[in-house]
Amino acid sequence: MAHPESKITCTYTDEAPALALNSLLPIIEAFAAQAGISVGLKDISLAGRIIAAFPDQLEPAQRQSDDLAELGVEVTLPEANVIKLPNISASMPQVRAAVAELQAQGYAVPDVPDDPKSDTERATLARYRTVLGSCVNPVLRQGNSDRRAPASVKNYVKTHPHAMGAWTPESKTNVAHMSTGDFYSNEQSAIMDGADSLRVELIGPDGTASALRPPIPVLDGEVVDATVMQVSALREFLAAQVARAKAEDLLFSVHLKATMMKVSDPIMFGHTVRAFFPNTFARFGDALAGAGLHANDGLGAILGHLDDLVDGPAIAASFAAELAQGPRLAMVDSARGITSLNAPNEIIVDASMPAMIRASGHMWDADGKEADTLAVIPDQSYADVYQVVIDDCRAHGAFDPTTLGSVPNVGLMAGAAEEYGSHDKTFEIPYDGMVRVTNDRGQSVFEVEVKRGDIFRMCQTKDVPIRDWVKLAVSRARVTGDPAVFWLDSRRAHDAHIIAKVRTYLAEHDLTGLQIEIMSPDVATAFSLERIRRGLNTISVTGNVLRDYLTDLFPIMELGTSAKMLSIVPLLNGGGLFETGAGGSAPKHVQQLESENYLRWDSLGEFLALAASFEHLARRTGNARAQVLADTLDRATGRFLDEDRSPGRKLGTIDNRGSHFYLALYWAQELAHQADDAALAEAFGPLASSLTANEETIVAELLAVQGHPVDLGGYFHPDAQATASVMRPSTTFNDLLTTLR
Repeated sequence: MAHPESKITCTYTDEAPALALNSLLPIIEAFAAQAGISVGLKDISLAGRIIAAFPDQLEPAQRQSDDLAELGVEVTLPEANVIKLPNISASMPQVRAAVAELQAQGYAVPDVPDDPKSDTERATLARYRTVLGSCVNPVLRQGNSDRRAPASVKNYVKTHPHAMGAWTPESKTNVAHMSTGDFYSNEQSAIMDGADSLRVELIGPDGTASALRPPIPVLDGEVVDATVMQVSALREFLAAQVARAKAEDLLFSVHLKATMMKVSDPIMFGHTVRAFFPNTFARFGDALAGAGLHANDGLGAILGHLDDLVDGPAIAASFAAELAQGPRLAMVDSARGITSLNAPNEIIVDASMPAMIRASGHMWDADGKEADTLAVIPDQSYADVYQVVIDDCRAHGAFDPTTLGSVPNVGLMAGAAEEYGSHDKTFEIPYDGMVRVTNDRGQSVFEVEVKRGDIFRMCQTKDVPIRDWVKLAVSRARVTGDPAVFWLDSRRAHDAHIIAKVRTYLAEHDLTGLQIEIMSPDVATAFSLERIRRGLNTISVTGNVLRDYLTDLFPIMELGTSAKMLSIVPLLNGGGLFETGAGGSAPKHVQQLESENYLRWDSLGEFLALAASFEHLARRTGNARAQVLADTLDRATGRFLDEDRSPGRKLGTIDNRGSHFYLALYWAQELAHQADDAALAEAFGPLASSLTANEETIVAELLAVQGHPVDLGGYFHPDAQATASVMRPSTTFNDLLTTLR
């Protein structure tokens, strides 16, 4: 019988995490059921979101509910308990690829209009824009973020350190950013005096006002910002960096977040492509645009369709000539000739910069050789964070995971705080003029001069989440005894307002014995690095974008991957959201599974999130068995790490499915031998014995399927039956799990 209100919701997402869930979910369901806990599943995958957006164009059997919208309601409830796996933060090329796959499967979803002309096409594009970028996160993250390295993982890394590339003082790797004309330097900010509604209009040279979007509701005390990236300054900057990389013999690479900053960063990526190939676009730009081939989509999208153009061979030759004449270009995949300008979603700053720093400050050239790199991050808001880390490594050498301290994070993200570019308040300006933002009384809040092609954006940060963020930071500082540092820059308009609020809300707490600091991001980086090199911990307290960056940067140094972080979101209304790590390597894992029936995805993040979910459930509902599940799962995870049962890297070793078996084995054994609940021990005793007795058989069944291609029936929308068959190949293990039900 289910315990009252004992429910956990898992999310079905994309790529490797979704495939792995097919293997892990039956284990979770079987074990949780013994504690009266039901486990639900919500599909928030890219394909699922597309299908849900077009019910009117699909057959009844093909339609599915809008699970993301339903979860958006669920996370506002006190009883919410959601485990969220990594999902695709889709770029437009990924959306188009998913649409093509669904159409091939018989789903009559419409094509994505490139240049909508009719009301129908505009409405279609508007629906597709709802699935772009990190649209999932603002819906689900109705609380602030608490991310930290679990003790079991930290201890494991100290005895099993990951490789770190050596650094030398002679390294020429550096970060390049703009110093004027960017989002940082042009930012304006205001605090709302009462609830209001803001109109955003573009005023043309003749004084005509055109609304850029519907009015924006704002709350009392809300911080609202407006800024612009001046395209003329951006182009000048990018051209200078291409020349610099050539002159200093550095690999050229651009690091953006085109998935999260879904409007601004693809545009900046497109300008980077044009800056690298100026002659080609000067000569053939109109022909490419006329064929629907855009630099914003990346070099791969252009080169892949040149055969359809009359001038295709000449354009291809021009690209090849400029590629040969320009600086060496950092690669995504040297073996396959895929450059870092191939697609906007392939070099993502929060993952790519830590990986480069871990690899001696190197990226890879066309020959597959490592080389010093010029990392181009146009906007200066957070670029200096990476420069400080590079300078530190140049001066002190690579980090040592066996002695390294930790930099956990308390992140401001509730209420879609600071989700730059992943909302509907970012625009590419169509003509010269001024963007004017006014309140309901017609009073001007912001006036921003703009030129054609500039990127204007606004963002909102609500007051209640800020107050909760400060409270969470103080709580973590008190629990841990570690310093808590707010990474805020008084020179920046937005941060100046946040600093004032932080000081106000800190006064509501007893800070006796606590070290709470406010530092600019560059100073905070240096402060934290000095401490972690001495084995000390420092809590970083940041806004949403910097949260995203730091919870990859420091974990990749500390743990080798951000996927091993414990990520808890205490929801504002009392529920809990438990995130399971990053999915940046998920595409390569899927490719390996399809070619070799071997999945390297590490589900450790899911194990950690599940234990935290059980613990939260126990506290909220009084379900003592949920706490037993949490405690035994923690011990099983520790043993899992000690005995090195994570997926291997090559055929013939256990992969993701084998790691799930060993977790189930150790968890069942822990439950069978725990003394807190005799009935649970009795229930799991037979399973623990059977799994132990059949370990050799089960492992043999899991290994036997490796080395052969598998057909999942789709990448974005795989066939459910085929996927379940591939991900659960051990009949013995499957049958034994059913004995718990």
